[in-house]
Amino acid sequence: MGQGAMRVIERPDCVAEGAEWLAARVPEFARALDATGPLPLRLRPEGFGELASAIVSQQVSTASAAAIWARVQEAGFDAPGPILAASDADLAAIGLSRPKIRYFRALAEADLDFDGLRDAATDEVVATLTSVTGIGRWTAEIYAMFSLGRADVLPAGDLALQVSAQSLFALEARPTEKALRGMAEPWRPWRSVAARILWAHYRVDKGREGVR
Repeated sequence: MGQGAMRVIERPDCVAEGAEWLAARVPEFARALDATGPLPLRLRPEGFGELASAIVSQQVSTASAAAIWARVQEAGFDAPGPILAASDADLAAIGLSRPKIRYFRALAEADLDFDGLRDAATDEVVATLTSVTGIGRWTAEIYAMFSLGRADVLPAGDLALQVSAQSLFALEARPTEKALRGMAEPWRPWRSVAARILWAHYRVDKGREGVR
């Protein structure tokens, strides 16, 4: 499904293939899929705007992130030039916190090679992106999953994934990022689909979206 040995999710049937593989090996995933139905593709465009959107989503609810991102786009601050030309007051006026203003500027100044990222190994993608101030592992992994379509990424620092895993696997406590990464090892090479299952389960279990 694309890019040689690198498994890439490109179509709904790729997600369905991963879901079938996981359901056959993990009873909890089979049960979750019975409740959630088919999983969404969730692919997004590549490029600067998607990373800026991911920064907006850090540590806020999905509803708040969507509202702020709409203002970012309306103001034209989803591209490097306008961000570098704007004042801090301009960026604050659309709802960006002081740290996120700093992160937006760092991203605008980084001049990332987005075409090069498309063909890079996932570990290299994460390393490149996290070298930019304000882009942590979660943001880099979300980009790898949704913009590059990588099939084997689990952003284990995601709170909704942790909460969903606790519920679905009947754990006594919410797993830490490290613990969830350990749990996910048997889910290779479809950890990105496992994440989709956990987010879908979160939506059914909690009645709200866990990822924008």
